[in-house]
Parts: sequence; structure tokens; C-alpha cells
Amino acid sequence: MYCADHSQLCCSKCFELNHRLCLQVTPLPQAARGKSTNFKNLSVRTENTLLLMKQCQAYQEDRMMSLKVSYKEHERLIVDGLRVNIVSYLRECETSTVNTTHEHMQYPISEMREEIKYLLADFEKSTIKEKKEELNLKQAPIKVVRNSCIRLHYELFHLHVAIPKVLGKPELFFIASKKCLENIQQSDIFIKENLPNHVFTVNGKSVHNVKMPSDSKTCWITAVCALPNGQVLVADSNNFKVKLLNQQYQVVSHLDVRVGLIKDMCLITPTEVAVAMHDEVQFITVSQSKLAKSRKLKLQHECTGIAHNQVDLYICSGTALYKFTLSGKLVCTLYEDTSAYSTGKNHGGFILITCVICTEIF
Repeated sequence: MYCADHSQLCCSKCFELNHRLCLQVTPLPQAARGKSTNFKNLSVRTENTLLLMKQCQAYQEDRMMSLKVSYKEHERLIVDGLRVNIVSYLRECETSTVNTTHEHMQYPISEMREEIKYLLADFEKSTIKEKKEELNLKQAPIKVVRNSCIRLHYELFHLHVAIPKVLGKPELFFIASKKCLENIQQSDIFIKENLPNHVFTVNGKSVHNVKMPSDSKTCWITAVCALPNGQVLVADSNNFKVKLLNQQYQVVSHLDVRVGLIKDMCLITPTEVAVAMHDEVQFITVSQSKLAKSRKLKLQHECTGIAHNQVDLYICSGTALYKFTLSGKLVCTLYEDTSAYSTGKNHGGFILITCVICTEIF
């Protein structure tokens, strides 16, 4: 039977439970003789939904891969930290035993072995294990959505393949087409909930005060750079400062930079950033929540934006996009247009320049 009131196929049991009060319930042969679904339109709609379902699946897989890459990078940083601890310990041992005779070396060596074993065990048990568990927890809901994509695509695809085979059989075509429409409807709702139709998704926002007692002017945040450890650097151009925020977005350190307006910042290594100011690039290191100036690149043009990729710097001047080595050597000019001001500030595809005006808050 078919219930036109609910646009649903139903068996005798469904009729008794859910459709006894419905006015438009007809036997299947009669319903099949009525207005039939246009096969061509149904086919096009099905193919479009199948394509979107594949895109949704790819999107979820990209999210899982992105999480995995992010955690792999974090693991690498942890390993680097472990390496530094072991090397530091070995250097201490080397210094303390440099004048020790061979017969008195056994105890320091066994002590060194135990200390290194302890460092490795602690590293393996706590840090990496915790991060893997955290990754699995974050990936779990994405996997559920990905698996649902696969299931819905499988069901709809098989209906799509089956429908042309029953075109000459009105009742079977009616059943298959109605089932197909139900699946499309279900898939459309699922896609709307799980496939964003824009590049960026805002998961939430919060307001934090970054004004310091020593600030003489209203904060003007012109650049932001996130560090792998969860800390954040913000450029406050009105007060000529680069401020370091902890994971709770509280100012824990700052550096005065009085060369000119800070236009942009980018990450070079997990502990180094490059700051674009007027006609120079100032490198700043972050160590134990402290900021320190390091080397500086002097340019022959204005620096309005900066990005880092592998071993190269990409610098905007307002009318051109340049490629530099990290040592400051100009490799080439990627784009230039001097017909007006700010013709080249966003060219190159991978450079995004932001300018956010805030009043003491970030």
C-alpha cells in the first residue's frame, strides 16, 4: 500500500499502527497507475546527491587527516623536547666524569642508563599515549559521520543502479522510485548537517583583555600568530609591542618593537616567528614564555604581509609579492602591479593578511 498523506510506502502492519486514520491510502497497483516519478529528473537528482555524499565523505576524511597531521607534528615536538633533555643530561654526566678514571666509571654509567630509561618510560607512558588517546577521542565522532556517508551512498547508489532495470514494471518502478526519493531526502538532511557550504566554520568565540598597565594607548591588534604549544602572539601596533598570551589568553610576556607599524606575523619554527614592520623583518624567539629579538632582515621596500612555506619567505610590499630565502636573499618577484597602491597585498593564494582593530580586547 501507499499513503499519499505521508508520501510513504506501507505494509499491512504499518497501516494498522500508523495509517488507519489517513484518508489517502491506496493499494500499490492503483498507486503505481497514478502520476509516476519522472525517471530523468530522478536520475539527475540522485547523481547530484551521490556526488555531494562523496564530497561529504572526503571532507570528513580530510578532517581526520588534518587532526592526525597536527598530532604527529605535536609528537615530533615532544620527541625533540625529549632529545634535548637526554642530550643535556649526557652533557652534565660528561662534565662531571671528565676527570674520572676508568675503574670508577661503572656507577656513573649505570646511573646514566637508569636515568635515560626513566626518561624514555615516562615519555612513552604519559605523553605519547595521552596524545594518541586524545586523537582517537577527537576522530571518533568524525569516523561515525564518515561511515554514515559511506552507508547512505551505498544504499542510494544501488537504488540508482536498480531503477533503470524496472522501468517496464510499474509497481516495482513505483516502489524503487519512492525508496530513492526517501533516501535522497534523508541524504540531503544529513549533508546539510555535516557538509559546510563555506571554507571556514566558526566553532565559537571568546573575548580576552590584552591591555597591559604600561600601555599608553588603546590596543590595536594588527597581527596574530598561534604557536604549536597553544600560546598566541599578538601584535599591538598602537603600543609598539608584541605580546605573548598563554593558553588562557593572558599576557605573560611582551617585547617592545618601536621601528614602525607591525603589519603581519608568521610562524617560522615552533619557537620562532617573523614580524613584518615597515621595511624590515624582525625575527623573535619564544623560550620558556619569554620573548627575545634575534636576527633582522632589512628590505628595499615596504613590508605589508609575510608568510613562510618550507624554506622560503613570501613578502608583500603593497604592489608586489616577493619570494625570499630565510637568510634574506631575494629569489624572485612573483607578482607586481604598480598601477595603484595595495594592488599586490593578497596575491599568491597562500598569503592572507588580516587587520583587526580592537579596544583592549582580543
